[in-house]
Parts: sequence; C-alpha cells; structure tokens
Amino acid sequence: MTFLQLLWFLLIAVLFIGFFFLEGFDFGVGMATKLLAKNRQEREQVMGTIGPVWDANEVWLITAGGALFASFPEWYATLFSGYYIPLFLILFGLILRGVSFEFRDHMESDRGRNIWEWALFIGSSITPFLFGLMFTSMVQGMPMKADKNIYAGFGDYVNLFSIVGAVAVTLICFIHGLNYIRLKTDGPIRHRAAMYAKRLYPVLFVGLVVFAGLLWKDTDFFDKRPISTLLILVVIVLAAVVAALGTFKEKELLSFIATGAVLAGIVVLLFNGLFPRVMISSIDSAYDLLIVNASSSPYTLKIMTIVTACLLPFVLAYQAWSYFIFAKRLKTGKIKG
Repeated sequence: MTFLQLLWFLLIAVLFIGFFFLEGFDFGVGMATKLLAKNRQEREQVMGTIGPVWDANEVWLITAGGALFASFPEWYATLFSGYYIPLFLILFGLILRGVSFEFRDHMESDRGRNIWEWALFIGSSITPFLFGLMFTSMVQGMPMKADKNIYAGFGDYVNLFSIVGAVAVTLICFIHGLNYIRLKTDGPIRHRAAMYAKRLYPVLFVGLVVFAGLLWKDTDFFDKRPISTLLILVVIVLAAVVAALGTFKEKELLSFIATGAVLAGIVVLLFNGLFPRVMISSIDSAYDLLIVNASSSPYTLKIMTIVTACLLPFVLAYQAWSYFIFAKRLKTGKIKG
C-alpha cells in the first residue's frame, strides 16, 4: 500500500466525518420541526437555525462521493451497484429536504406549509436512517464474489445489527440537532430542546451498549483490530457522557461538540475496522476488496492530492466565515435559505 492510497482512504473518512458532524445537526433540526416545535412561530425559528447553512453542509457528501469515484473507482462501483436502492432512497430523502425549504416558503396557506414541513421531517429522518443501515450492513459483510459484485437479499441489508445501527445514527443526529437548536435559539424552544435531550440520553446509552455488543458478535472488528476498536468505542461512550453532562449543566457548545464527536467516532470506528479493506465479503475473505486493488493510478492520486491541497483551505475558510456571520441566536425566525 502506497502513502497516497492510505492518504485518500483517510481523506474519504474525513469527508464523511465532516458530513455527519455538519449535516447531522441539519437532520436533527429537520426532525425537530415536527417533534419539538409547537406552532408556526417556533417552526420558523427552528428552521431558521439551518436556513443559511444546510445546503453548504450537503457539499461534504457530494465531495465525498466525487472523491470516492476518483480515488477508489472499484470501491465506488461495488458500493453504488450493491446499494443502489438504499442510495436511491437517500437521494430521494436529500431532494425532499432541499425542495421543502423553498416550496414551504412560497406557500401562503397553513395546509401547504404543513405538507412541506412534513416533507422536511420525512427527508431528515429517512436519510440518516438509511446511511446507518448502509454502513453497518457494509462492515458486517455482504455476499460479494470474486467479480466484486454484491449478490444480496433483503436480509443482508436489513437485519438486527443494521437496524440498530440505523436507529442509533438517527437518534444521535436528532440529539445533535437539539443541541444545535439550544446553541442557536432563545426562548421556550431552547429550553424544550434541552428537556428532550435529557430524556433521550439514557436511550442513547442503551443503544450504544447494544450496538457495541452486536459489533462484537456480527463483525470481525474485535478479531482484526481489538485494541483500537475497544479504544474508539470507549471514546464514543465518553463523548456521549460529556454531551449529557453538557446538557444537564447548560453547557450548550460543549454538548453540541460532544454529540458531533459521537458521530465522528462512529465513522472512525467503521473505517478503522474496514482497514485495509474497503468492502468485506461474507462469502470468503479472499473476495474482500482492498485499498491496494481498489484505488486509481498513482498519477491520478498525485494530481488529486495537489488540487485538494490548493483548494481545500479556501473551502474551509469560506464555510467557517459563513458560520461566523450567522452566529447570533434566533428569537423568532423567517428562514432565508
């Protein structure tokens, strides 16, 4: 394995970390429009927290997909063909979220607004659920043969481990969104978000324990990388504890960063367990797709590295500036997205 192959494997992980950290609270806020807000004014306030940033946050996913296609075409081909239906539904959820902002803002009647608020809720719920389902079933291993095609049935995608992973990711995104709402709003909605989060942390802790048990039972992570897997799980649990303490002690930024760290830790956990593989075959380990034979040519990786090094600082600076500009709390909201 070359340095550039390892570098781009790590960069793909970093891009997904950025996506789940940033888009994770977008999903949570989208769910909160119906689960947290009680009236039209509060829904405006909740949606206003992500109005200026949600579309920029989704760029992390687009970049991750593009980088995956360019740096690991074999991985891209196997993943996107084997998970065609889940990825199609994810795309549907993302589109539904996107159009809901614009269409809702042009509705004059409460009924029309309500329809598109439900569209936002549905899109924000099914997208993290399907991502969790996809990634957990992927690390569990799929029936992949020597031709690197996946020959899977319904039970390979939907099983106890993948459902627990999907629910866990959705729940963490919702709590992450509640912490973002606490950070960005004032008034009753802020206090209600804290109350909801406090009630959900015990459920999260139970879910993490169940997830860890199924990870030990249904994957080879503890056989291949026992020490690093255990350490990452400990960090994830500690981050969840810090998030809970931050909520109970009204440390809003701390709890927001901590729930983001939980999402980032899950991505690190999955990529750590995959390495040096990118796809795992449940038929025979000889059919596993490895980093070394899934990557592009050295020249392609070199050009991508140079372009990324030149452009990435500007992208990060722009996104940081946008968050700085919209850093104030919202008391009432008219969303402008």
